[in-house]
Amino acid sequence: MSDKSVSPMAKTILEFGPILGFFVAYLWLKDRTFTIGGTEYEGFVAVTAGFIPVFLICMGILWKLTGHLSKMQAVTAVLLVVFGGLSVWFNDPRFFKMKPTIIYLLFGGVLSLGLMRGTSFLQYVMDGVMPLSREGWMILTRRLAYFFFGLAVLNEIVWRTMSEETWVYFKTFGLTAAIFLFFMLQGKLFSEHGPDSSEDTQSE
Repeated sequence: MSDKSVSPMAKTILEFGPILGFFVAYLWLKDRTFTIGGTEYEGFVAVTAGFIPVFLICMGILWKLTGHLSKMQAVTAVLLVVFGGLSVWFNDPRFFKMKPTIIYLLFGGVLSLGLMRGTSFLQYVMDGVMPLSREGWMILTRRLAYFFFGLAVLNEIVWRTMSEETWVYFKTFGLTAAIFLFFMLQGKLFSEHGPDSSEDTQSE
């Protein structure tokens, strides 16, 4: 089935709104402590508890509007519930901070598994978004796998060695900017292995 029509603005708000909402709520509540059921929760854990249902509601609305969710969005939602839930249940923010590490290791591992089998799982997911030759997809997939592993290591370094507030800034803006920059730097690859590349004419 084809995607239902949805405005780019609405899609962007549903995808990034919860993340920005988490950032704003954290800055507002980071120094507060909440007592619930006799247990004290610091601001970070309280904001995490609120972020989980907001994110799931937005993903549900996005699924309703578009008719589908990407595999990446589905996996992210599951890991958010698991690790965010663990942070709230055990009143320990470390679980939530580990979530990006697990996500990037998982994505990098899946892409690497496909490469070992001579297949680009990235092409399977994004073929309609970025037309590339088979060689181009394999190169991009290899680079992205390395990139995901690098982000996983970087997230571990940041949350383990820096302040909580620094990590929140890093997660909200740093990781997003890094992914955007990665694809911006692939311009040469797209031009050399795009639909007009000489490789595509060999089968004619």
